[in-house]
Amino acid sequence: MARQRNAPARPDLPSLTGPVRTCVGCRVRATKRELLRVTAGSDADGRPAVVPDPSATSPGRGAHLHPTTECYELAVRRRAFPRALRITAGAGGLSTAPLGEYVGQRDHQA
Repeated sequence: MARQRNAPARPDLPSLTGPVRTCVGCRVRATKRELLRVTAGSDADGRPAVVPDPSATSPGRGAHLHPTTECYELAVRRRAFPRALRITAGAGGLSTAPLGEYVGQRDHQA
């Protein structure tokens, strides 16, 4: 038997069409196409790093972030990436430099 929903679970939130994700930086819900998907990968030196996945096709667990410097800095300050990607930050930690460069370039282009 299928469940019917008569009213949204949170009537105070605006209705978003399409898949909805939460930004790991500002914790605001937005449609998937407004956010940048990030995954755990490696930097140029082979160390573990958070890397952008603009095509959203990389395998594995991903997290979503507004592609702005403000949300990136909030996520770094909150240490949200290791938690969202479920990566234990070892001795060297999880670098966010590749993502920071990508977001910085996008901000300068806009």
